[in-house]
Amino acid sequence: MTRAQLTDEEWQFIEPHLPIGEYGPYPKTLRQQFEGVIWRFRTGGQWREMPSEFGAWSTVSNRFRQWRDAGVFKPCWRT
Repeated sequence: MTRAQLTDEEWQFIEPHLPIGEYGPYPKTLRQQFEGVIWRFRTGGQWREMPSEFGAWSTVSNRFRQWRDAGVFKPCWRT
């Protein structure tokens, strides 16, 4: 388990904000992909350096762009 992984409580907060079915079938690895995005921004690493436990780097990168464009991250920011 990496430090980038979410607690179940954190995931329950985030999951409802993710679009289901907007970009193809709802992936069974959605949480892993989201944690891959967290890893990328916590470490500052390149997408291609992402550990394989988060899935293919290209899939996680594409998923991030789709979520970004859909405004998924806006409700997650606390002000």
